[in-house]
Amino acid sequence: MATEILFYGGNILTMTGESARAEALLTCDGQIAFVGSLTEAIQHCNAAPIHVDLQGQTLMPAFIDSHSHLPMAAQFAAFADLSGCTCLSDIVETLREYRDRRQPGMENAIIGYNYDDNFLSEQRHPDKMLLDSVSTDVPIFILHTSSHMGAANSRLLELIGYTADTPDPAGGRIGRIPGSRKPNGFLEEVSAFAPAMIKACSMVTLDMAAQMTAAQQLYLSHGITTAQDGASGPQNLQMLSSFASTELLKLDIISYVMADEDGLRAMQQYPQHLRRYQNHYKIGGLKTVLDGSPQGRTAWLSRPYEGSDSCAYPAMSDEALLNICKTAVNGGWQLLAHCNGDAASQQFLDQYEAAQNANPTAGDLRPVMVHCQTVRDDQLSRMASLKMIPSMFVGHIWFWGDTHLKNLGTERGNRISPVRSALERGLCYNFHQDTPVTPPDMLLSVWCAVNRLTRSGVCIEPQQKISVYDALKGVTCNAAYAYGEEALKGTLEAGKLADLVILSDNPLTVHPMDIRNIKVTATYKEGTCLWQRV
Repeated sequence: MATEILFYGGNILTMTGESARAEALLTCDGQIAFVGSLTEAIQHCNAAPIHVDLQGQTLMPAFIDSHSHLPMAAQFAAFADLSGCTCLSDIVETLREYRDRRQPGMENAIIGYNYDDNFLSEQRHPDKMLLDSVSTDVPIFILHTSSHMGAANSRLLELIGYTADTPDPAGGRIGRIPGSRKPNGFLEEVSAFAPAMIKACSMVTLDMAAQMTAAQQLYLSHGITTAQDGASGPQNLQMLSSFASTELLKLDIISYVMADEDGLRAMQQYPQHLRRYQNHYKIGGLKTVLDGSPQGRTAWLSRPYEGSDSCAYPAMSDEALLNICKTAVNGGWQLLAHCNGDAASQQFLDQYEAAQNANPTAGDLRPVMVHCQTVRDDQLSRMASLKMIPSMFVGHIWFWGDTHLKNLGTERGNRISPVRSALERGLCYNFHQDTPVTPPDMLLSVWCAVNRLTRSGVCIEPQQKISVYDALKGVTCNAAYAYGEEALKGTLEAGKLADLVILSDNPLTVHPMDIRNIKVTATYKEGTCLWQRV
């Protein structure tokens, strides 16, 4: 017999229009069967449904994560969290406590994540000398909160073979001791720190099945039922496919595969997941990274950072990017490109347009510019003509808005995450948190887009504020469109999946400053309650 659930007694936001409301919603076997009046909903019931009285709470479409790294969030949960460190000695103390608790041997490693030099009193990055004070025997690696830089101790540098003779890799930089070419432990950008991180991670034993289960619960606790692995390589593809086959995945998880030889070759081993879900997992497209982070001053800009003659640098050449764009366009794949600086945005626009012009019959591929921190108005207009989607890390306003004002100056710093400009150009923007860079808190992103406040209380570029409804679109229907899943998700309509979230309050009626305080009380995936606040 079909399982039916009848929701009523609260605010039901269908997200089909700013004033669209419903009195009741009926689900049947994982799909929405009816949305409308309570009387009609009862008439549509085929059997005695499960009754869910909302008791004045708000029901709306579940949130959709447009860009994050769910497996990385699962992995990092086993490492030392450095996000609360406010000075270098805090980092040492946290790592020592982690060392003593885990008691790693010389064959293992110590890994920390989410340190942020912008909020350290010394205003500098850790180096190998600092990490050597924790251990010179056990390899140590720590990752910056941006995931674009890190630091290794002497033992780890030795294991990966970094010496004074090691050249800086393309698109990255190895920190050096002043007056010498000897590495100082600081490693900037993925090409520089990847060998250290990969080596350290290979020396730590993890229970990824348990950690993935916990990570999914974290996302569900924030009302998310569709999540992303935004930089899949061969290892993650194998792991996620394996977890899908054992039905461990409860969310819909979409991989975007790094567009290098290894990634492109590996994805062909999983035909059952290409462009379609099997047991909640699919491979949705390709990913590339074109620059670094603005808070780390490695985002590639067209004008220098404040107090500097540096614009940072690209991650790859125009020719390399054009080849990736052609691979995506000619293969019919959606392409996601990490672009924080406006020079990186320009490179993506130029090379994607060239690839599209070379194959004008490629179809509706919905390319995505990820992050868009310093994207200009003229670039947003070009995105509209290319049907390109801006996925904005709008939480930067809160987390690093003050840092951007310092690094970019008043004019550029105020314009970060220019959502209003995207909206005015008819772009189908969405929001993301880039977890584990920041927690997968969709309501905080909505709050940021509506209020545009920094941690110090500065309201930056009020003209870029958008309405609460338009902000909610960025985590529901617009996000569904980015995945090509607008027929299944993002609004409450009959025939769509019963992916639902119940909120303690109505974000459309509370004071805008209170949006971030709204609690998720329950999350349903295809009609099954997978998380409930107790």
